[in-house]
Amino acid sequence: MFTQITLDYAFSELEPVLDTLTMETHYGKHHAAYTKAFNEAAEKAGLADKSAEEILGGLSAVADEALRTTLRNQGGGYYNHNLYFQNFAKDGGDATFAAEDAATKAFAEAVTGEFGGLDGLKEKLSAAAVGQFGSGWAFLSVTSDGKLVVTKSANQDNPISEGTGNRPILALDVWEHAYYLQYKNLRADYVKAYFGIVDWRKVAALYRG
Repeated sequence: MFTQITLDYAFSELEPVLDTLTMETHYGKHHAAYTKAFNEAAEKAGLADKSAEEILGGLSAVADEALRTTLRNQGGGYYNHNLYFQNFAKDGGDATFAAEDAATKAFAEAVTGEFGGLDGLKEKLSAAAVGQFGSGWAFLSVTSDGKLVVTKSANQDNPISEGTGNRPILALDVWEHAYYLQYKNLRADYVKAYFGIVDWRKVAALYRG
């Protein structure tokens, strides 16, 4: 059974970047609804024993087109939100990028090599997020040969369901429900603030696998 990721922070602890009402609505309602619907679809498809990654990466094997679409949308919503909420911390921000541990050092070296440093990564991820027309996501992923890449996806798609072979390690949600209660139509303001709660130590751990 697929379950929502257990948060290691309280909703209120992400303020002022994300207010409590936004977190209550986003995690408690939107993410919960995706999780419930994904469980139902996976059960119907006979895939309840598979991981979310296996299901999303093997959608072409689902013969029923309507069920395949449901798995893509609801499974993507489940997976993307789990990743989104996983990498937050009440003490997040740039300081966590400089943590002195092996995983973070390896990740920092990869970021410097690919983007010139953390500012370069944030600039590229921000551009992808702000430039996504309509609802969607921006992702930082690891390619099959270990490189870092920034991409964007529409709706609840992600690099796995798109068949890229890339492994997402950071997700930036730009559906309006992620920010509209607090930031209204100012997506760029939300994207800028988002980096203040990212725990780069958590992202580094995912980079190391």
